[in-house]
Amino acid sequence: NILFMTLEYRQINGQKVALAVADHLFIRETQDALDLMADASYQGADRIILFEYQLAPEFFDLKSGMAGEILQKFSTYRVKLAVLGKFSNVQSKPLRDFIRESNRYGHVNFAGSEEEALEKLAK
Repeated sequence: NILFMTLEYRQINGQKVALAVADHLFIRETQDALDLMADASYQGADRIILFEYQLAPEFFDLKSGMAGEILQKFSTYRVKLAVLGKFSNVQSKPLRDFIRESNRYGHVNFAGSEEEALEKLAK
């Protein structure tokens, strides 16, 4: 049950950014994230933009540990990530805190638009 995702590329401040293009859930487990990083890296991109709906719902349930496990891989392989979505009305305090802290440190970012994501990944 392999799902395919197309990567489109953007340039910002001389950095190549991979934008994941798929209208379905794609990252269901850590291996999916590793495969995505490998595909982007093969094309010379060490920055990736994903949409919120491309991540399994468990990713946003911090108790599941999925977010920590996947984001650790991005950190280990020095790949920056931006997740596009509507995060302004997140109800869970732990998730709000997680998003705020992630955005503060800048390796993993949560953004409301592609422009905002590119801006964060350009740093």
